[in-house]
Amino acid sequence: METTTIIGFVAAVLTTSAFVPQAVKTWKTRSTSDLSLPMYLMMFIGISLWLIYGLSKNDWPIILANGVSFCLAFVILYFKIREVLGVKNK
Repeated sequence: METTTIIGFVAAVLTTSAFVPQAVKTWKTRSTSDLSLPMYLMMFIGISLWLIYGLSKNDWPIILANGVSFCLAFVILYFKIREVLGVKNK
């Protein structure tokens, strides 16, 4: 495996795992009151575009990192939008 690919995988693991604590906390508490909706919308769109880019280039570090990040950011964004809309959490 090339050095640049290894660097890509390490970067992918670090940046993707940064979402895990927030996604877990959001899932447990069902609260996103301290999170910025515009920031998470922009992040989600950016991650989506990086995923599309990675798929178009067949670049596995980008695909894996952004695929997982997409799922984690989706969970956070889902709860944030529910909160903004005033949907009660059960």
